[in-house]
Amino acid sequence: MDDDLDGAGGEAPESRVRGSNQSGLRAHNKRAVLSLIRRHGRIAKAEIARRTGLSPQTASVIMRSLEAEQLVLRDKPQRGRVGQPSIPMRLNPDGAFSLGLKIGRRSVDLVLMDFIGRIRVREGQNYPYPRLQTILDFVAEAAPKLRSAISSSQAKRISGLGVAMPYELWSWGDEIGAPADSIAEWRDLDIVAALQNVCDLPIYVANDATAACAAENVFGTTQSADFVYFFVGAFVGGGIVMNGDLVSGRGGNAGALGSMPIPREGGGSDQLINFASLHVLEKMFEAEGGDALPIWRGEETWKQFGPSLERWIDIAAYGLAHAIVAASSVYDFEAAVIDGRIPESVRARLVAKTIAAMKPLNRQGLSPIAVEVGTIGASAREIGSASLPFFAHYLLDHRVLFTEGDRLPSVIGG
Repeated sequence: MDDDLDGAGGEAPESRVRGSNQSGLRAHNKRAVLSLIRRHGRIAKAEIARRTGLSPQTASVIMRSLEAEQLVLRDKPQRGRVGQPSIPMRLNPDGAFSLGLKIGRRSVDLVLMDFIGRIRVREGQNYPYPRLQTILDFVAEAAPKLRSAISSSQAKRISGLGVAMPYELWSWGDEIGAPADSIAEWRDLDIVAALQNVCDLPIYVANDATAACAAENVFGTTQSADFVYFFVGAFVGGGIVMNGDLVSGRGGNAGALGSMPIPREGGGSDQLINFASLHVLEKMFEAEGGDALPIWRGEETWKQFGPSLERWIDIAAYGLAHAIVAASSVYDFEAAVIDGRIPESVRARLVAKTIAAMKPLNRQGLSPIAVEVGTIGASAREIGSASLPFFAHYLLDHRVLFTEGDRLPSVIGG
């Protein structure tokens, strides 16, 4: 992606996928075209030229190059009223692949994702608390399995390993019941260097809640371009999308929603993580003598939580309602999206209870905000992590936070 391409400017290009007609920027132009196709799903060459501002000739040359690289495919011709039929272009699902690793406080998951955001195969493992060697052993065993699930030629198109993990994982040992000496190993860990010992791919790292928000923004079907996002995991985290872009903030700490202060009904306040996190449900159920590990085993196992689950939904909805109203006083978000590592039926009930909990709150002077169920679901962090290599190599959605070994942004994840 480093040859020169020249061309004349087009009319009314889209601001975030504007092509460049200066020489030496072919890679930028190809990323612009791929980003445009990803956003629209299917789009004709003439529309690509118009929206990017590239000349029709330049756009055609880029499209032929992308076809030759097998990154895009021609769709069925569409006939209009006059002239030649247009041929929409779409991303080739087999054009590129990536691995996505989610390191959580209760589980680790590794997925193989194709170029259009579909998870082809996955491996996972639950644990009471994260140990580095456990995770390295898991990656060493699971990554070859995932790579062998596609052909050898497809495996050569794996562009990297994206990693989504909580910020300051080591600081939450008490909340998850981890021994201090075991969780302390994460304090000064270089996770990229550690993973490079078991994986030969380029590695990119993001905060887990940020990655989940990116997945919703890029691969989800949420219609709003301005939304505040909550991901309910072991600890609730979040993200902010404005004008279609994931906002990282001046110091990478935008969307630290888990730290938002929430008033206690009996007086005082606490952080949102102590209302809308799964560790709250864990403690409630264990206090009644139950085994909380089924939280991480799928929808069917949640049926055993009974009254504990209902109480947790009420508590979480109360916290989320206050957080949404507080967030909407800072920016006039169109929607609040609630997703998480929780069954679909529970997410729907949580959203309904949150809407109900917002009704008595004083919202005078605030714009209306819709509360919606996330469209990605429990795999949002894995999909977000797997998308990081695509942003690094193919797309212009550069505001998604990814690094090659830099310190994680200061955001509390789920």
